[in-house]
Amino acid sequence: MDKAFVDQMKEKLITLKEEIVNNLMSESEDFENLVRDMDPKDLVDVAADDIDRKTLETLSTNDVKRLRLIDSALSRIKNERYGVCMRCNKKIPRERLEAIPYALMCIDCKSSDERRNR
Repeated sequence: MDKAFVDQMKEKLITLKEEIVNNLMSESEDFENLVRDMDPKDLVDVAADDIDRKTLETLSTNDVKRLRLIDSALSRIKNERYGVCMRCNKKIPRERLEAIPYALMCIDCKSSDERRNR
């Protein structure tokens, strides 16, 4: 994988990481405000607040997973293993990395992994 492309992906990963961290911080503030503002309300409002809280928690969980994948990709760049499938050790296609810069596996291995986990 050429250095210019890897550098480009590194910048993209760092930007994604910054966006996610900012998003998590914002969600944390929203969640704190939601809890702080809760007072005895009618059942419908409480249910709506619960849904909002669950939505925030789900978003945060997905963001945390993406952060871990991004950190892993940045580590692989540092170790010169970026763009190599963690399962079959073949090169991950450039197009896949452009779409998902933190991809761990090539499309074939990822598809196989998803089928197995169903």
